[in-house]
Amino acid sequence: MKLSLAISAPSPLWRKLPRARTMARETLAACVAESGCEARDGAEVSLLLTGDAELQALNARWRGQMKPTNVLSFPAAPADRLADAPALGDIALAFETLAREAEASGVPLADHYRHLVTHGFLHLIGYDHETDEEAERMEALEKRILARLGVADPYADGAATE
Repeated sequence: MKLSLAISAPSPLWRKLPRARTMARETLAACVAESGCEARDGAEVSLLLTGDAELQALNARWRGQMKPTNVLSFPAAPADRLADAPALGDIALAFETLAREAEASGVPLADHYRHLVTHGFLHLIGYDHETDEEAERMEALEKRILARLGVADPYADGAATE
């Protein structure tokens, strides 16, 4: 199954990660392969590469939280309807928060970016981390996907931030 990826990068800060578009495509391919996602061929994922101000506005509007965040996901269809959905949904990432988190945890910016793209995608296909059991299941899949991409375990030593 192959996804269609629409990328919008209104923030010039993303130029500091020159391979962001290519890495997103590679990461989503690994996500599909490892997750066994059953979406229809050509289903679209939209990726918004923006900054803290826009993510804060989205976070306030959709989650009632007046603060920026690293990643937000907006599924287009319920997980049990992915096979028929023309779009899986939208993922939005804030460069400044992502960069701060990568620096604070001593992780390469590209690796943290791949982790958050993975995390966002898994939310689109029905994964969550509201309970310990859900979190363990989601984190295990994230680790497998990232290992496929040569990215170290983001949860080692409690390094991951979400």
